[in-house]
Amino acid sequence: MGFLIDSFFSAIYMLWSMDPELYFIIYVSLKVSLTSTIIASIIGIPSGILISLNDFRSKRILVTVLNSLMALPTVVVGLTVYAFISRRGILGVLDLLYTQTAMIIGQVILIFPIITSLTNSAINAVDDEYRKTAQTLGGSTFDTALVILREARAGVIASVIAGFGRVIAEIGVSMMLGGNVKGYTRTMTTAMALEYDKGEFTMAVALGIVLLVISFGVNIILSRIHGIQRS
Repeated sequence: MGFLIDSFFSAIYMLWSMDPELYFIIYVSLKVSLTSTIIASIIGIPSGILISLNDFRSKRILVTVLNSLMALPTVVVGLTVYAFISRRGILGVLDLLYTQTAMIIGQVILIFPIITSLTNSAINAVDDEYRKTAQTLGGSTFDTALVILREARAGVIASVIAGFGRVIAEIGVSMMLGGNVKGYTRTMTTAMALEYDKGEFTMAVALGIVLLVISFGVNIILSRIHGIQRS
């Protein structure tokens, strides 16, 4: 118990003293996670809207597949992307393996189904009267989509935050595609795994504290958004 307490206070001191290595790891994690979340949102939000507003034969199957992919294991994504970007892969000439770009690609694939599915659900929850009113007033398909998106904005924002919460804490994609390279692709989760293997817990505890703070922040924001939706 004393060892855990000592590690905790040492971690607090490391955070307080602005340890350069620690904060660079946090920077890399936030940079990669935010970039992948933005890219996945740019693709996933319009996809969710299109799926919701259009009727087509395989719509139910597509929605089922997307919902299933929300629980896609990170190591499966990492292995699949690795097969494409490794030296023997068809994209090996791009030399992407063990780079931040490779990590971003993997994380985008990981959270695209989450953002798309939750956006689709948020749009479906909007009263159909909004769509009919917009069409009655002569609005184009784009105008109608904007009206519905405005009404579903809380749910759409929640989908983006949920996607970010998934990638900031994942380890499989970051380890397999980033390689945990010090000063370049080392993230909070991969650094915690490394420090644990080395038996040096101060850095791991400090990064764990940061991850917990981020997780609490994400959950608080989601709770507030759900509160807004109910009111």
